[in-house]
Parts: sequence; C-alpha cells; structure tokens
Amino acid sequence: MTNKRMKVMKKLFKTVCCLGMLAAVIGCSQEPKKTDNLKDAYADYFTIGCALNMANLNSPEQVSLITTHFNSITAENDMKPQPTQPVEGEWNWENADKIANFARENKIALRGHCLVWHNQTADWMYHDENGELVSKEVLFERMREHIHTIVNRYKDVVYAWDVVNEAITDNQDAEVPYRQSTYYKIAGDEFIKKAFEYAHEADPKALLFYNDYNETNPAKRDRIYNMVKSMKEEGIPIHGIGMQGHYNISSPTEDEFRKAIELYSQVVDNIHITELDVRINTGEQGGQLNVEQTDKELEMTTEADAAQAAQYDMLFRVMRDHKNAIRNVTFWNVYDGDSWLDRRHGNRQRNYPLLFDDNLQPKSSFNKVVSF
Repeated sequence: MTNKRMKVMKKLFKTVCCLGMLAAVIGCSQEPKKTDNLKDAYADYFTIGCALNMANLNSPEQVSLITTHFNSITAENDMKPQPTQPVEGEWNWENADKIANFARENKIALRGHCLVWHNQTADWMYHDENGELVSKEVLFERMREHIHTIVNRYKDVVYAWDVVNEAITDNQDAEVPYRQSTYYKIAGDEFIKKAFEYAHEADPKALLFYNDYNETNPAKRDRIYNMVKSMKEEGIPIHGIGMQGHYNISSPTEDEFRKAIELYSQVVDNIHITELDVRINTGEQGGQLNVEQTDKELEMTTEADAAQAAQYDMLFRVMRDHKNAIRNVTFWNVYDGDSWLDRRHGNRQRNYPLLFDDNLQPKSSFNKVVSF
C-alpha cells in the first residue's frame, strides 16, 4: 500500500470514529433524564414538598427520605385552627414548633396550612357562652387574633400560607357558589376577604393562597377563578391558588388539568399543587372518603401500578410545561402506608396513592416522575 493510500485510509478511519462518537452523544442526549431524588430532578422547574406529621419526624428512616427528596414541607394537621387553639386563648404549639424547627434545622422551606377552614376549627370560634352564633364583628376579631398570632410565630420560616381552605361548594346546581359553612352563615364571603387581609397584615412578605379540591372540575374551577378574580379586583391580597391535587388514576384528564392551570394562571402568578396524591380507587377523588365501596380489597395489581405511573407521568409532564406558573408541588404525606387515604380505619379500602411504598421504596410512579 502506498503512503498516499495509507494517509487516505487514516483520514477515513478518523472520520468514521468521529461520526460514531457523535452518534453516541446524540443517542445519549435523547435518553430520558433521570436523577435519584425528586428535588434535584425538578431543580429547574419547581420545589417539591410533602406533608409531615409526628410519626414521620419520629422515624429516622422517614426523616432520611424526606431530607433526600424534598425541599418544601407542610404540617399535615398541626398548624390547623383546632390543633393550635383548641380553646380560645389557649395555644398548643408543641407539634407545630417541632415541624417549624425541623424546617429551620434542615434548611427546608415551610408552607403554612391552614388559617381558616370549616373543618378542624373549634366551636368557640363561632359561638358565644350561650351557644348562640356570634356577630360577624366578633367572628372577625377572633379570626384576626388567631391569624396574627400563628402567622407572627412562624413568619421567619413559613414562606406561604393556605389562608382559606375549601370555601367553594361542590354542588354544581347551587345558586350561591360558596359552601354553606358556619363562617359563611355568619359573615357571607366577607370572611374570606378578612382572612387574607389579616394574614397580609401579619406578614406582608408571605405568599397567600386560596386552596381547594376538585379544582379541575370545570364548574368548580370556574367558580374558584371567578371568586379570586373578583376579590383581587377589590384589592384583596390573594397571591396564589392552591390546587389540592387529590386525584385518581383516571381523573383528571390531561385536558382538564391543562385548562385549570391555564385559567388560574390568568388571575394569579403563583400556582401550588398543595396536596398531591393519585389513588387507584377510581370511585372517588378530591375530598371524598367512602369507607365501604365494594366487598373486595383494592390491590396494587400490575395494571393498577401501570395506570398510576401513567397518570403521574401525565401530571408532571403538564406541570413541567407550565413551570412559569407552577411554583411548588407538594405530596400529601410521605409514603403509601402513612397516607391519609391508607391509614387503616375500619374497612377502608387501600389506595396506594404516593410515590413510595409501605417499605419506603420508590414505585414505578417515582421512576416515571424523575425520568424525563
């Protein structure tokens, strides 16, 4: 072989090698991105949170899982009205303080939940010593004292509050869009406005959210949007909408989920998915908790596992598409065995709604969520 021919062959060999390396690089770039933890996987999108309780904090294994995967937390129950002030003027800070201190020590952001809710609020808030409903002026005075006290206590660590929770009715035929709660019976929708005003007085830097479930249902979605839009036009400091996200493997559809996010983002700059879980029970979602639905126990079959993974995949794909509106995604609890849906009370069916199983191991849904 002549020297000239050898030079040509060497150049050809180098070219083939370079093309092969380029193809390999291109092929690798097309592989789904995957990281081993949630917060790093979504560092360029939104913060990832979970709801905590004392059982979580008392387990070193669960604490390790929390600090590995989450950079935002929410007190599941311990900052709600009744747990913090069961009797007027008598405050119970023990568990709430533990959660706040956990957030401070681990440099994890803390969402406050919640200031005003028709559930888990002690009867003294609404009634006088004779058992009669108080005037709205008395109600507002009590609300202001409660809100100012708790918001001021945690303003160094809480970056956002669910100020009013679940004030819109689920009755699509109701002429009045509001839930007929005791708050509403005393003060109409003014209690919502006052709650936001009081929270903003207490901490002008905190992000303030209206929070609700079944928020992708078109009728309820529109009512939430209309309420927030109207109140913001009055100057009420509502900074965001909390979409609770208690879904199941077949609902919401992608179209329903997208439309809700797109509508809400027209009226607020911040959307948080505040209580995310995806139950395998298709007979309920949102706030529904039917104790007896069928005679059989729901099991996490291969089919159910695949359906749940597909639903989580869709939800996170849509949320990534709307990263300029979605600022936080919080799971409601840490793992299946600790979920509010799966704590065994009576003969409640299991739902297996989260990304980690009873043994704190990642499920198929986890792999879908972190691979994109």
